[in-house]
Amino acid sequence: MPKQNILLVEPGYPNKYPPLGLMKIAAYHGPHGRNDHVQFVKGYAPEALEHAWDRVYVTTLFSFEWKRTSAAIDFALRAARGQAERVFVGGIAATLMFDEFIREPRWAGVRFIKGLLDQPPAVSLELSGEDGDFGADDIAAPPIEELVPDYSILDHTPYVYPVRDAYFGYASRGCVRKCSFCGVPKLEGAQREMPPLSGLVLGVEAQFGPKKDLILMDNNVAASSRYQEVVAEIRDLGFERGAVFERDGASPAKRRVDFNQGVDARILAKSPMYLREMAKICIDPLRIAFDHVGMRRVYQRSVEMAASYGLKSLSNYMLYNFMDTPSDLYQRMSINIELNARLGVRIWSFPMRYLPVTLKDRSHVGKHWNRYYLRSFQIMLQATHGVVSGSDKFFHRAFGDCFEDFERLLALPHAFIFERDFFEHGDGRPLLDEYQALLRRLNPTQRLELVALLSDTLRAKPRREAYLKLVSDKSLTPVLRELARFHAIDTKAARVTDIAHVFPELTPDHLLPEPDVTVEDAGLYDPVDDQRADHILLKQLQAGTV
Repeated sequence: MPKQNILLVEPGYPNKYPPLGLMKIAAYHGPHGRNDHVQFVKGYAPEALEHAWDRVYVTTLFSFEWKRTSAAIDFALRAARGQAERVFVGGIAATLMFDEFIREPRWAGVRFIKGLLDQPPAVSLELSGEDGDFGADDIAAPPIEELVPDYSILDHTPYVYPVRDAYFGYASRGCVRKCSFCGVPKLEGAQREMPPLSGLVLGVEAQFGPKKDLILMDNNVAASSRYQEVVAEIRDLGFERGAVFERDGASPAKRRVDFNQGVDARILAKSPMYLREMAKICIDPLRIAFDHVGMRRVYQRSVEMAASYGLKSLSNYMLYNFMDTPSDLYQRMSINIELNARLGVRIWSFPMRYLPVTLKDRSHVGKHWNRYYLRSFQIMLQATHGVVSGSDKFFHRAFGDCFEDFERLLALPHAFIFERDFFEHGDGRPLLDEYQALLRRLNPTQRLELVALLSDTLRAKPRREAYLKLVSDKSLTPVLRELARFHAIDTKAARVTDIAHVFPELTPDHLLPEPDVTVEDAGLYDPVDDQRADHILLKQLQAGTV
């Protein structure tokens, strides 16, 4: 008989992967654990308020999802009938922003948990028998972190995770690096090994049936002291190179292994062993981080070695808006185009906009970037679903033939970017010509002044009205007021939900990756676009394009 009623809550943000932490908590409480009654909800679920819950767990992910996360905690308090001590909040944001959560008066009494649940349950959850916490005697049970995740909770939510037919786990935790932009050192600490993957894979298969893919979320698997053993184990578990998956009633499908946090080029470049071993499994794609142009040599060397071992499906994460410049980003994107052509590989780039790991929104602007350029680049990436294609023709059409072209595109009125084809080749061409003629009248200092003015205006809501105010601002020169008129062109009618609207002559780009290869959050949307972003993301998720 069930003992306690347990509610698991994931905030209502769109995400690619199911909540692994909650799945493991479900394993602890469910039929293979304490035999409690467990229910999982995503976002606001009014039906859950009809029941009495003995404990409510809330997971957290990105810090910039503060609003949705706050709403989930408020909902959890309602579900717990205001008994804050029954609400437990953990995960990435709760760890990185622990003090922020604790300081919120309306959450007084809520249990915020830092870090991993890698100690016995009573220790990790900070349970106390004196406070009447059930489970306080679980001081010798296996850590929740090491339990086989409970996939059954996903069967009772209408939300469809783009990636779910997979084993999700870790071969290692932590990282040997201490990159200043990364939250892993605080979240997971130093590099250390996890139990063999066979326990996870065989456990999931026994309880929930076999899965097609293997998604490993190691932060730096190449730094593992067991690297070769890990690769050998993956191969032995049925994920050798060329492996296929057969399920009754379905056509055979290619299996894939994905180290979805990327592999460290600085380690790969040290020895051919790393990529020789990686080529023995069905890795797809091989993700290699390319965080700044100073990594060019080790990154190129890693890609060259990958190609020599027949690894042709590649992807990388490109951090931008940190200490880089727009020129640095363009160089890195261009390097991949050159490598594709020279090596016959296919590299998809996923630019990842840097945000401080404790920031509550997406407002950060790097020292070498500006708000307007960031917004322009977001629009370009929205059109390509966050992907920089490996196609030479497509790349140059989208981002320009050189950095000067790229910078020119970044400075364009956003309506011109939303509807590139209309303004470059259609009826909107006279407007573009008029704008460019006015722009040529500015000297370099005035162009910088224009970009600074546009960046400041982006803070205002609604934007279009703010731009219209510039048109009548007598403190500005006549040419700046005239240029502001173009930036006030309404973009609402030019909402991009399909790549064809921006680059129609290149549609479809058959080189774009499958949806399950795309990244968790590419930073494509900013706070003022929340409603629109939700609409687009919903459509893309329904269509399986994100």
